[in-house]
Amino acid sequence: MTADEPQLTPRRVFAFVVMVFGMFMAILDIQIVSASLSEIQAGLAASPDEISWVQTSYLIAEVVMIPLSGFLARMMSTRYLFVLSAAGFTASSFLCATSGSIEEMILWRALQGFLGGGMIPSVFAAAFTIFPASKRSVVSPVIGLIATLAPTVGPTVGGYLSYTLSWHWLFLVNVLPGIGVTLGAFLLIDFDRPDWRLFDRFDWWGLLALAAFLGGLEYVLEEGPGNDWLADETVAAFVVVTVLGAIVSFWRAFTRDEPIVDLSAFGNVNFALGSAFSFVMGIGLYGLTYLYPLYLASIRGYDSLMIGETVFVSGLAMFVSAPIAGFLSARIDLRLMLLAGFAGFAVSTWMLTGMTAEWDFNELLVPQILRGVSLMLSMVPINNLALGTLPRDKMKGGSGLFNLTRNLGGAVGLAVINTQLSDRGDLHYERLREAVSWTNDAAMRELSVMAANLSARGLDGQTGALVQMAARLRQQATVMSFIDVFLMLALLFGGLAASAFFMRKPDPGGGGGAGH
Repeated sequence: MTADEPQLTPRRVFAFVVMVFGMFMAILDIQIVSASLSEIQAGLAASPDEISWVQTSYLIAEVVMIPLSGFLARMMSTRYLFVLSAAGFTASSFLCATSGSIEEMILWRALQGFLGGGMIPSVFAAAFTIFPASKRSVVSPVIGLIATLAPTVGPTVGGYLSYTLSWHWLFLVNVLPGIGVTLGAFLLIDFDRPDWRLFDRFDWWGLLALAAFLGGLEYVLEEGPGNDWLADETVAAFVVVTVLGAIVSFWRAFTRDEPIVDLSAFGNVNFALGSAFSFVMGIGLYGLTYLYPLYLASIRGYDSLMIGETVFVSGLAMFVSAPIAGFLSARIDLRLMLLAGFAGFAVSTWMLTGMTAEWDFNELLVPQILRGVSLMLSMVPINNLALGTLPRDKMKGGSGLFNLTRNLGGAVGLAVINTQLSDRGDLHYERLREAVSWTNDAAMRELSVMAANLSARGLDGQTGALVQMAARLRQQATVMSFIDVFLMLALLFGGLAASAFFMRKPDPGGGGGAGH
């Protein structure tokens, strides 16, 4: 160990384990709820428009806190920030479970997202400041596994809890672990000291602008696809808010001595490229976590528990491959690992372009396994290449920005995916409808068979046959739109795989260090 490397003690190792568990809870809470929104909607007698805000409010609040956490960690210290975040996340989880109206739920979910967002970057910063570079082959797979595994197993956990207990347990499950994380963080974290003088220089206008920029952007990306984008007055208004917030945020970030978001980390080429890769990884991670359950629900008719049991394969593959990724990261060029991970992800999505409406667990098994392995092969080198060359004094702010890019990648990816699914689905439906005309002998024979079957049951055969044919066409058009999206993702990851070699290898002894 070199003189400038941090001293690793058992206390710090235990503190890091506690922090990792807290991060897992915060990331898991996004997907654990998304799988069971219908149960929450029924329990709170909410409308479809209202229930979407259970997710939107959480995501908007979280995406504001993540970049802000860098300044807060320097001002409050990692210890007090993490304790406050864990305690607040736990309390708001309990309040979500006891909500009696949709308005209460949205309020507590926003608070839960804001406070939970403070835990995520703290873990990444701690991993690269309290552990010496020689331990990164162990630490980086751990945080990579948690960051990717939590959203992947979320639908499984959420489906099981809501199916066997009730939707309240989606939130109550956080309470006891949250208390343990809060106490553990308070007693164990000793990485750095607070600098309360920074409070006098806190940029309140910058915070307001940041909230307008990132909160508005998250709203636009969440609500835009379902409301025809700028054709909706509210979405259009939030676009204006987002642009004005962005202008003010960047202006204050570049002109103030102590901006609440320090963008100087992007001056590091590896960090800038690593953040770009993290953005793309967010598209793949959250995009496929969304697409698999959507296909199984809309085409196969699965309930939340069946979906969870089917998509659990990817999480299992990640868990098994994490030690392998750690082993490889210490022995081969990280850029080669990143290339292999992105190429594997491209192949896994390319395999899905042969999808039909009959695809089930068996057909999805190999693509899911390959996806899980590829995520781990990608996440470990992205973390090391991006954060491994940052100076120690840039680590806290850089960690927040790095995590922000992954979340924004997921938000942008979901917006594009939903828009593509809708537009391409309509296009394919119109083409299929034109092909199924009165001059198409095969279509007429199929309609006759369907009409005869319905008439034999005492139903209106002609009308019923047309309804059934329209449903078949819509289902096939939807499957074709899924294929288009999978092809788009395969090309994206395949095209970016070779760009891994634009990054430089991190110095084995550089980056990270003590946070004092």
